[in-house]
Amino acid sequence: MTAPAPHAFVKGHGAENDFVILPDPDGRLTLTPADVVRLCDRRTGLGADGILRAVRCAAEPEAAAMREAEWFMDYRNADGSLGAMCGNGLRLLARYLVDAGLHRPGALLIATRAGTRRVHVPDHTGPVTIDMGRPRLSGAAGIQVTAAGRTWPAIHVDMGNPHAVVLLEDLRLAGDLGTAPTVTPAAAYPHGATVDFVAPRGPHHLQLRVHERGVGETRACGTGACAAVAAARAHQPSPSLAVDYTADLPGGRLHIVVRPNGAMDLTGPAVITAQGTVSLALPSGPGLPAGARGQRRSEAPETDPLRRSRAEHAQG
Repeated sequence: MTAPAPHAFVKGHGAENDFVILPDPDGRLTLTPADVVRLCDRRTGLGADGILRAVRCAAEPEAAAMREAEWFMDYRNADGSLGAMCGNGLRLLARYLVDAGLHRPGALLIATRAGTRRVHVPDHTGPVTIDMGRPRLSGAAGIQVTAAGRTWPAIHVDMGNPHAVVLLEDLRLAGDLGTAPTVTPAAAYPHGATVDFVAPRGPHHLQLRVHERGVGETRACGTGACAAVAAARAHQPSPSLAVDYTADLPGGRLHIVVRPNGAMDLTGPAVITAQGTVSLALPSGPGLPAGARGQRRSEAPETDPLRRSRAEHAQG
């Protein structure tokens, strides 16, 4: 049996790549793929490219071993599938934690399914920066992407999630990315891939269009911007000094710094746009295990999720 229950949410975006944040510090919320699809629907739901459940590592079995971080980003793609890493989403989640008073401004660690990431969040406003780590290029030969009746070679880049990067002179050649491009061989991406079409626009300046796995064409993609830089540098020697790149996407501009050790810092906007409550069908009734009952309280719910999160933080 399920019963509708109000749950706090926060809406925001990073370069117009938008997300719904569901604060769940104590890990009480059971979120099904159907819940995610409904919430992300742009006509009947809140509308988003994905869902970010903000849960403390101590309350989330997936993150219990990541003891150096307090918070875990449980990222879900718009189709309900699990996601390991999301650069724009992680920046937005970090901005929420600071704005909600759950972490002080400055450096913080957030756990993801791709590992722990260090994030720097200024107070109140300003771009947020993530240490994205070092990209991994598989070196696999023969990877191809087909879209709009054309086929191109692609470079496999792992940024904590899988990318197939296609280098083009004209991004219009990619056609309508409402339909997922075909990536072959399928065995190279057993769980699918985000496909990044990348065009050079000058020294250290790239322009992208992205079809994101489990979402569709998005206005921006943080891991995609990093993967594009990695692919553009695939045959270049490691820099002796940090190198700055600019990535322009339909939703805005992201900045990537390649450090001498090959690790990348991703910087871009993270903007909270709305907050409120949304009805979720949460498990109810006695005998459910801890963490599966959802938010079932006798008192009226707090309607301001930022204020509510501060109160829960103070109590915990």
